[in-house]
Amino acid sequence: MESEFLATMILTFKLAAITTMILLVIAIPLAAFLVFGKMRFKSILETIVSMPLVLPPSVLGFYLLVAFSPSSFIGKFLTDHGIRLAFSFEGLVVGSVIFSLPFMVHPIQSALSQVPKSIFEAAYTLGKSKLQTMIHVILPSIRHGLISGIVLAFAHTVGEFGVILMIGGNIPGETRVASIAIYDEVESLNYALAHQYALTLFAVTFAILLLVYTLNKKSLGDIR
Repeated sequence: MESEFLATMILTFKLAAITTMILLVIAIPLAAFLVFGKMRFKSILETIVSMPLVLPPSVLGFYLLVAFSPSSFIGKFLTDHGIRLAFSFEGLVVGSVIFSLPFMVHPIQSALSQVPKSIFEAAYTLGKSKLQTMIHVILPSIRHGLISGIVLAFAHTVGEFGVILMIGGNIPGETRVASIAIYDEVESLNYALAHQYALTLFAVTFAILLLVYTLNKKSLGDIR
């Protein structure tokens, strides 16, 4: 039982870590485009990014399950190329990236919108390209937004339930994460093990948030 508990917790944090890393790569250019880009229908893109905030997880999970199914065009294409996303860890990653996207994008977007235009102008005057300016000048100046996005995305992924259940089910060692395990143990009236899962998640997320708030407060104090 202890080995199963450990395997479930490792899988949970593995999913959260992989999802967060992928989201960080996606969210920075996406947030930059939403802030600085000029597109006629940019509001539509913003709406799509924000949809997981209000959309019931079961709805998103259902449509992802349908999309991943071999009977759909996408699912058939993936299956023909040896890729299985329904009821697999890879499917959980895809679903988690989509469901946690706004939790990474919005903090970065907010931080970027507060960067003074004079910083860009000064960097360009010094001969830096747009990419160099973003990497060496802008990203360090929005580290608070980056940290907030990383923590929110990680914590949100750890606590996912509806999307995970719909597209991953409850396969030990592959899709059984802590949130699913808690539900399963409660259904089995095994409250002691459910409490063990729940308390571990509570302690880890509390520690992460406390660390981030402490670091952000210290950084703001240094700036002032």
